[in-house]
Amino acid sequence: MALAYDGAIQRLIDAFATLPGIGPKGAQRIAFYLLGAPDDEAQRLVESISEVKAKVRFCEVCGNVCETSPCPICADPRRDRGIICVVEEPKDVMSIERTREYRGLYHVLGGAINPMANVGPSDLAIASLLKRLETDEVKEVIVALNPNIEGEATTTYLSRLLTPLDVKVTRLASGLPVGGDLEYADEITLSRALQGRRPA
Repeated sequence: MALAYDGAIQRLIDAFATLPGIGPKGAQRIAFYLLGAPDDEAQRLVESISEVKAKVRFCEVCGNVCETSPCPICADPRRDRGIICVVEEPKDVMSIERTREYRGLYHVLGGAINPMANVGPSDLAIASLLKRLETDEVKEVIVALNPNIEGEATTTYLSRLLTPLDVKVTRLASGLPVGGDLEYADEITLSRALQGRRPA
């Protein structure tokens, strides 16, 4: 039987261990760090968690995280309303925004189709995406999902669903990362890189 700490410290370790990306040892390190941290630092953490739970919500238009709905991106009149970029999670919006290349709107699905986890199309924000496409304003939908099995399944599903509509459906290009070696690239990545080749 594994030994555990007593009371509050063990409950804190257990709480941290439930967070994604934090294992038992990492949870223990964080808990003991907080135990030795100044009271004001620990209090700031407590207040930040309380504030985010009280103030942050999902945009009623796109599903991005925000404090006021619609979110700043949806409310920005300078954004191109003819393009919607479909992503899995709100964090993906920030990844694309950091490129400073995209000026359209977003739609957050809230995940990807994953039969193993009992996540089907009805569990995602696909109905609200279709509702947004009822206007003539949207001309293109960019499907920007993760290049894994679930993302590919969702991309295929969306492509088949949206193709009959009067909207152009595109997806992000995929291929070799800058600075990568051909030797370490898998077959699918190399295949996509060859298919998506362009003039040198």
